[in-house]
Amino acid sequence: MTRTDSNSNNEPLLAGITIVDFTRVLAGPYATRMLADLGARVIKIERPGEGDEIRHTVLQLDPKRTDQSSYFARLNAGKESIAIDLAHPQAREVVLDLARRADVVVENFSPGVMKRYGLHDAALRALRPDLVYCSISGFGQTGPLSSMQAYAHLINAISGMMDLDRGGEAQPRVAYLQSADVLAGAHAFGAICAALVRRGRNGRGAYLDVSMLECLVAADDITYGSILNGGKVQRETRIGMVVQPIGGRYLAMQSAGAPHLWSRLTALIGHPELATDARFSTPMARRANWHDLLKILRGWLEGFDSVEQAVKTLAAARIPAVPMLSPEEVIEHPQMAARSAFPEIEHQGRGRIRVTALPFHVDRKPVAPGGPAPYRVGEHTHRVLSEFGYDAERIRTLQAQRVVEIPDDA
Repeated sequence: MTRTDSNSNNEPLLAGITIVDFTRVLAGPYATRMLADLGARVIKIERPGEGDEIRHTVLQLDPKRTDQSSYFARLNAGKESIAIDLAHPQAREVVLDLARRADVVVENFSPGVMKRYGLHDAALRALRPDLVYCSISGFGQTGPLSSMQAYAHLINAISGMMDLDRGGEAQPRVAYLQSADVLAGAHAFGAICAALVRRGRNGRGAYLDVSMLECLVAADDITYGSILNGGKVQRETRIGMVVQPIGGRYLAMQSAGAPHLWSRLTALIGHPELATDARFSTPMARRANWHDLLKILRGWLEGFDSVEQAVKTLAAARIPAVPMLSPEEVIEHPQMAARSAFPEIEHQGRGRIRVTALPFHVDRKPVAPGGPAPYRVGEHTHRVLSEFGYDAERIRTLQAQRVVEIPDDA
């Protein structure tokens, strides 16, 4: 039945959903940050003491501490932190109590770790059959590589992307963007939401197995679809893309894609005869003769005095082109401001800080983080356990036995 009252119209998409989050670093925390922003309650399990290791990287937001990185704050905004030593024999009982009240469990340990703790999907779903359990790993939970450690740049190397990014050059390079992590987090987010929809229909839980490697391979547009069906890999710079220096800056222009792009481009550059030139008359011909076409396009672009002038001319002709921006320019760009792309959250040691927002709007509005990131490892341990039915004496006992950690000032 569809609810139409005003309160439900303003209710976050995932209000009432509880996530127990065993993830760390980037892929898992990115997925659960999105879930938190949409209204889910995310209870983050951290290791006593150190916590999530990305607390200790750059940029440190509090000069008095070493566990307040902007990396951590961005990915964990709106979550609660419980510090539990999963290796302690009594930790399993605490986690099982959390799982009984959870809708979703997310973890990104190496395959087999959660099973050693007795906290794998079969164990938790035996307690709660409608539980959605999501595992994120480098290579997936099965296959000959499943037990290997994985980091985004290693996945980039083994996925074939590092080879393609060479653009025909002999020396491979490390990509800057941690694409495999972010893609895995986004795919996990989507799969979790889909599993919750199914659970809403029939009460059935799910086990989700997300592979960073497969996410990155799936992100390729041309290569794998071609070679899987007898085609060849084109090992050269991205065909169709022009990156041109103009006036001390760089322009990026797309010359291939939409059906009418080529006719618009030939008219704009003053060479309509190229539209019927056998070297360029079809998309495949333009791919085969890309280097010749690139020389023509570069020669035309050399006539501009500035990137802004070139972008204005190209935009008027409906040719996609943008200036290459630095990160410093991006954060000040009016487009990002118009989209509320960098919201502020509270930070105990800094006052207020800026983070990235969800990359989509809901009901024509940006989605703001639900609150600050946990300042201290385990700062919500006492409160959450109390809400889950633990009395003060039991909590003190768990703390004394070092099953859980509660900061002195929490």
